[in-house]
Amino acid sequence: MTPVSAYLTCAGREIHYLDWPATGSVAPAPAWPGEGVATRSRGTVSAWHGLARTGRDMDELAVHLSRQGWRVICPDTLGRGLSQWSPAPRDEYCLAFYARQARELMDQLELATVHWVGTSMGGAIGTVCAGGLLEPSLRGRIRSLVLNDNAPELAQPAIERIKAYAGQPPAFVTVRELEAFFRQVYAPYGWLSDAQWRRLTETSTRRLPDGRVTPHYDPAMVQQFVLYPDDYRIWDHYDALDIPVLCLRGADSDLVLPETVTAMVGRGPGRTGQLSVIEVPGCGHAPALNVAAQLDLVSGFLAKSAA
Repeated sequence: MTPVSAYLTCAGREIHYLDWPATGSVAPAPAWPGEGVATRSRGTVSAWHGLARTGRDMDELAVHLSRQGWRVICPDTLGRGLSQWSPAPRDEYCLAFYARQARELMDQLELATVHWVGTSMGGAIGTVCAGGLLEPSLRGRIRSLVLNDNAPELAQPAIERIKAYAGQPPAFVTVRELEAFFRQVYAPYGWLSDAQWRRLTETSTRRLPDGRVTPHYDPAMVQQFVLYPDDYRIWDHYDALDIPVLCLRGADSDLVLPETVTAMVGRGPGRTGQLSVIEVPGCGHAPALNVAAQLDLVSGFLAKSAA
């Protein structure tokens, strides 16, 4: 199964994305855990990666959903992967600009509606898009939302940990050394096969002018936490959600705390009974969405939401 690699200009910047076509349009979707056979469904899923990652993190999820009849769009956020680096980092590395680009991406792809799966930062982008406070035309166009270890409020010590490694990415002589670094900092993802670790490394590597290799993103994107210190306090956006939401919390996550999840249950989609929360064992921040148990949680939720 080979996706289409493509580029679009969104808010004046080139954005790269992979477009995974639906290959199993008549295949029944898996059942939501604990319930009977779910109604088969088709549509488009926007799968958005985390802070210092790329759309290639969603490969396993995209293959899984594609085989069930979903089209899956996996963008590289501005400053990551193959997307353009911002020439105005102080203004553009923030949720408001990412939401604008997401809206323009959907418009240019003529996507009337999507279901959104977001890991970490990708979940926050999905929340502010679906809430419609920043981009009013998106309200009602996101039919359901999966928050993969993301919440409307994040633990500050974990943010500091992420800033420490993402803001000053190291450089190594060999790709194998970079892979060892990735295995260390992303150990909370849970189990990955050796082949998956190698692909994560090779799709997250750029070579510097001096010949060394380093993670493939613009280090300036971490300025978001300094220039927009409250960018990830998005309770107002969460409270505006009127769609089904699935929160997948890594059982060992230091970013999404149990008390935050409890608060989510009491407001927004939690108060209206539209929030489901599942803890993913063996993971911290954030589950890699690369094994059958995790993939089935996502596809089952999407099938139920689209029924």
